[in-house]
Amino acid sequence: MKKIISLLLALAMVFAFAACGAEKEEPATETPVAETPAATETPAEETQPAATVEPEAAPAEEFQASIMFCGSTSLYPIISSLASSFTASYEKWSDVDASFPEKNVSIYVAPGGSGVGVAAAIDGTADFGMLARDIKDKEVEQLGENYSEYIVARDALTVSVNASNPICGVIDDMDTELIRQIFAGEIATWDQVDATLPAETINVYIRDLSGGAYEVFQKAVMGDSEVTASATQSASMTELATNIANDPWAIGYAGYGAYTKANKDGQVLFAMKVNGIEATEENIISGEYKVQRPVMFVTGDEISASEQAFIDYVFSETGYDVIVANGYIPAFNK
Repeated sequence: MKKIISLLLALAMVFAFAACGAEKEEPATETPVAETPAATETPAEETQPAATVEPEAAPAEEFQASIMFCGSTSLYPIISSLASSFTASYEKWSDVDASFPEKNVSIYVAPGGSGVGVAAAIDGTADFGMLARDIKDKEVEQLGENYSEYIVARDALTVSVNASNPICGVIDDMDTELIRQIFAGEIATWDQVDATLPAETINVYIRDLSGGAYEVFQKAVMGDSEVTASATQSASMTELATNIANDPWAIGYAGYGAYTKANKDGQVLFAMKVNGIEATEENIISGEYKVQRPVMFVTGDEISASEQAFIDYVFSETGYDVIVANGYIPAFNK
């Protein structure tokens, strides 16, 4: 499939993948080498008392001052925004809780896609993997017995066209079979959708293959069919929504959050109903709109005190407001 990604975006994503894949550094410690006293002769008839070896005290568990999130580009702006406001409010961990040490607060957030995020959590190169899809059973198994997940928001994939497309005045609903045919390239021009429309080529926009949205759409709509090789992949939901907004003959599965933000200052995208169900907040929460997904982060490690403090912040009133500001539906009450 063709990739239309600007050089700057490509460089940014290379950096993001590097950040996700970089090994977390542990502070180096030097082990002192014990000096061996010079040997002395001991008469054979004399016996020396056995030396008493004191057991070494177990080292105190080191406080975790840095936290790393990696993965979903859908969750990235939410966690990134909260990390920024958290570090702006608390310079040192002792400012968060008086029992914490006076260490600088460091929270790193890197995009890269849901698949990259869960892989980073599994191999330990990130503390938390960010996903915008359901986690797979095999991934839960790989994360181990300490697996935990934190669902931050609900999202849906809207089947969106450019608001200037004349189809908006002709139909407002597509069934999953019609959507499948369009995205598979079996229907290639708009007049094949409706005879009153011009014979313009349908330009299909999708997320790149590492994104959770690709898997969600494949499962909910495409089934065993493959998306057309002519589809343009987008590195994030924001880019996907922008691509549709800039192309009058476009169609794509823009996330509900990206769709909401794109239309904030006026309608540039038009979302089709799917099987007669509109992608509204009410229909997404109830589950009536089927093409939807959780937005969450996961880990396979025990939660440290510092991690729990930031998790509490994510699920606070501040976190709720940031989720709404990004166009998503919070998965918890304010």
